[in-house]
Amino acid sequence: MDKRVIALVDCNNFFVACERLRKPELRDVPVCVLSNNDGCVVSRSNEAKRMGVEMGAPYFICKHQFKKVKFLSGDLTYYCEISKRVMDKLYDFTPDVEIYSIDEAFLDLTGLRKTFNCSYEEITQRIVKEIKDEIGIDVSVGLSYSKVLAKLANDKAKKLQKNKIDKKTYKIGYRDIQKELKETLISDVWGVGKNTTALLKKHLIQTCADFTSQDDIWIKKHLGKIGIELKQELLGNAIHSVETAHVAPKSISRSESFKEFQTDINYIVNELTSHIHKVCKKLRSEELVTSCIGVMLRTKDFQVFDSKLNLINPTNTEFELIDIAKEMLNKMFQKGVVYRSVGFFATKLTPQNSQQISLFKGVETVKKQELSKSWDKLEEKFGKGVIKIGEVES
Repeated sequence: MDKRVIALVDCNNFFVACERLRKPELRDVPVCVLSNNDGCVVSRSNEAKRMGVEMGAPYFICKHQFKKVKFLSGDLTYYCEISKRVMDKLYDFTPDVEIYSIDEAFLDLTGLRKTFNCSYEEITQRIVKEIKDEIGIDVSVGLSYSKVLAKLANDKAKKLQKNKIDKKTYKIGYRDIQKELKETLISDVWGVGKNTTALLKKHLIQTCADFTSQDDIWIKKHLGKIGIELKQELLGNAIHSVETAHVAPKSISRSESFKEFQTDINYIVNELTSHIHKVCKKLRSEELVTSCIGVMLRTKDFQVFDSKLNLINPTNTEFELIDIAKEMLNKMFQKGVVYRSVGFFATKLTPQNSQQISLFKGVETVKKQELSKSWDKLEEKFGKGVIKIGEVES
């Protein structure tokens, strides 16, 4: 079995960190970022954590309970931009990068000691320093010989920081594995859920060392192949390699709470148009088209209205979708009702190059596609928002 050296890079309090990048006055202030529709807390600063704000806590409770905390509406588009900068930086160290989530990535560093002329731990320290210096984001890095151990090492690094120990990287070497397994509860391992924990507890298995001491026959009987793989990963054998192949999304959506509750259809339409552009831009970057779109409208009281439509001709240009989506919105909109957010989503995604342009709509379609691509290029050069489709007027 090949011995790999795997690192997990995880951005600390990522959404809060992004907000502090553009609003330096938020540093050292207790800050929480809310989900798209201001429903619950999805990111907390260390100050907010120490005050007792829980992840996932409902905003309508927190805003009364924690009056000194600054609560911010999430801005996923902005966070994705910062995430891309972080992930692009990781490719400076290795081509073997698996982007696991918006703020996490696995790296295969095997064999790179000679390339960088330093130890693997020193490589991870360079990663931390360069991301902080060049992007302004703090990251923690766990280093070991499997994904599960790298995640465990990353958790250890975060715990040290929580205890105000300035250590952004943590390594679990071969000599450390048994000690770490004895000190770690099996319930704290990445991928081990409540049901599995309860099952193992019935058999007096509480720590990772208890688990890895079981023979393979017993583990396979109770947990199947997944259990065997978990045991090997905990022992430092990389069963799950760093997957560098890009997996295309199955759907793309965008929604965001309004800055203030709204009854104005023109305002809502303009917000919807912005979401459509962001979705289409993502479709184009993935070289995908959609054949099913949807519009979501949420009231102040969290009542949700939505509508879906199958398209005759799959597309990824907003100039073919905006009028359709506006018509869908108009059918849902009710005068006098107060709304808090609008959203747009695209599903039934297929590769762009697998589509044939209709003989009769071909020229017009190509023009709209080229116009959309020009929009993307201008935003790349001058920043998002440089172009807007004409504002809707009564």
